[in-house]
Amino acid sequence: MHPSLPFQVSDEAVLLDHLAGFPFSTIAASVDGRAVVAHAPVIARRMAEGLVLDFHLSRGNALSPALAEGFHAVAVSLATEAYVSPDWYENRDSVPTWNYVSVEVEGPVTALDEAGLVALLDDLSALEEARLLPKKPWTRNKMSPGKFEGMLKGIVGARMTVMRLEGVTKLSQNKPEADRLGVIAALGDHPIARRMRDLG
Repeated sequence: MHPSLPFQVSDEAVLLDHLAGFPFSTIAASVDGRAVVAHAPVIARRMAEGLVLDFHLSRGNALSPALAEGFHAVAVSLATEAYVSPDWYENRDSVPTWNYVSVEVEGPVTALDEAGLVALLDDLSALEEARLLPKKPWTRNKMSPGKFEGMLKGIVGARMTVMRLEGVTKLSQNKPEADRLGVIAALGDHPIARRMRDLG
């Protein structure tokens, strides 16, 4: 996370909304002394034990074998980003930077059982298919008998128990208004410019 306080976001509701809107995340862990990264859609859930992050991986993924013993990981969801040129600032004594919006989740990861994996896949499909309305939502019931169960053998489910949930919204909040307006004008209709306008 960016260390500057103006960029840090700690409001859990805001962070969970981000994860719901940008579920595809990078999951990083150290396995046998080697840095390993996977990419997967995640779902945040409120359980009796607290907040968790569920995801699934291909059995061939480098992180999958480590699920048997569990591991500690960090998941990062990046919403959008943009390079910021110093030429866009009124203040010419500036350097290039990046504006971005991201959320980090950290905690221990363990395997989901098959029922948990199936529930995760059904929930994930329902959430994503809802974004495609008015298209009739896809469900696994549309598959040939036995096909889903066969494909299920190729993936594993995982659950991260959330110990840390933090976000960064770095949108030039540390710059004078003239510099911010210059970035917004230069970026035009870029998603970062829209977020900067919304920030006010």
